[in-house]
Amino acid sequence: MRLRLRQVFVIGLTLSLLGIGIPAWSQDDPKSCNDLLSADTPAYVVCTWMATPEEALDIAKFWLENDSENLKEAGPMNPILIDCSDEGNVCPTDSEGDGQLHDVDGPDVPGAEDGGTPECQNGEQCFVDGNGLSAAEKSAAQETPAGKATQAIAQTDMRVWIETELADDYKAGKLAEAVKKIAALAVAQPNVVGVRFTSQLGFNQNFATAEELDKFVTETTTALRALLPGKKMSAHTLVPLFGCGANDACKAEMTKKYPLLDPDRIGSWLAKGTIDQLSLDSGRLATDYATWKIDAAEAQRNQWIQVRARAWDAYAQIAAEDASFAATGTAQLTEEQATKAITDRIASPLQDDAAETVTLWTRWQNDQGQVSRVYGEKWAANVTWDQLKKLGTVRPRLATIYDPANPEVDLATDLKNLSEVFGQVYLHAA
Repeated sequence: MRLRLRQVFVIGLTLSLLGIGIPAWSQDDPKSCNDLLSADTPAYVVCTWMATPEEALDIAKFWLENDSENLKEAGPMNPILIDCSDEGNVCPTDSEGDGQLHDVDGPDVPGAEDGGTPECQNGEQCFVDGNGLSAAEKSAAQETPAGKATQAIAQTDMRVWIETELADDYKAGKLAEAVKKIAALAVAQPNVVGVRFTSQLGFNQNFATAEELDKFVTETTTALRALLPGKKMSAHTLVPLFGCGANDACKAEMTKKYPLLDPDRIGSWLAKGTIDQLSLDSGRLATDYATWKIDAAEAQRNQWIQVRARAWDAYAQIAAEDASFAATGTAQLTEEQATKAITDRIASPLQDDAAETVTLWTRWQNDQGQVSRVYGEKWAANVTWDQLKKLGTVRPRLATIYDPANPEVDLATDLKNLSEVFGQVYLHAA
């Protein structure tokens, strides 16, 4: 109590020292504090004490003497009460309640809700919080592999994105149901920063027209934001046109081959704030431009020049996405090869000053059941992984994708190892 009173006194005294204005004053005014102003203060600025130091001391003594007796006895001012029965007073009669004052935390009227869970039909849990999600939906989400993983990741310092594919649900007319499941996961832990709602957008979801694509992006992000205010929306795609650089023949072919991947359309999603993060895939940079003698390094450089030229990085966070480090079984790169790959695939995008983060695929399984990894099987020693662990200074800019339903060993072991390289993780949710 004494410490708080001392803080109140010091703050109050500090705030009461100066009163700057243009009141009537004279040089001999006892309230003047002009001597505290600097020599170059304009003449029209004057200083007067709201309370002189002597007066401030008397005020402090009044409130603090006798162990702050006056302060303890001071209470709130009497409330202003209106008697509706007095002549001339008009009070509304259509308000809820009984018109009487009740104790704090007490029910408004006898039998009113007392703050407990409302009764639901058939004994079900029907309480819905501000996100529009029921307790039952949140509880169910926490029991899924992804839900358990969000809890486990909370023990690390990695930022989490929920990664899913909502295009199929959208086309099946089940978007609202799917969005609720993802939202229940995203609100569970404070380290979940957003949702990546689609991958290879406009490339492999079989949207027939640009209008369908726009509608999917708009309706999906709108539905997610309604349940997840403040969370970021992310999408993954590729823009084949960007790798062409100034080669007109290449640009004409890529425009014809990938009509939905129009840079202007994608840029409009960013400029309008529909998407907060865009991941650009680099998987085709090494093969799609051979006809025009454009190698992977040149295609990548062309891509980031286009991103900067269109100011995409001013509208949203741009990420480079790469799966080239992994190989069937485990990565077989030598130390020299791994160092060169890191330089080309991680350092270059970041140094080009367009990509702010780099996402590496560290493990995945194909349709035949073959597993590709960057690290060794069961986390055995591996040259590539050892080289990646040396990138501590850019760790916050590195991300990976993790499927908790198909762990390498178990959640705790996998996430501990991943957190040694990555500052962010995209957590796959079916």
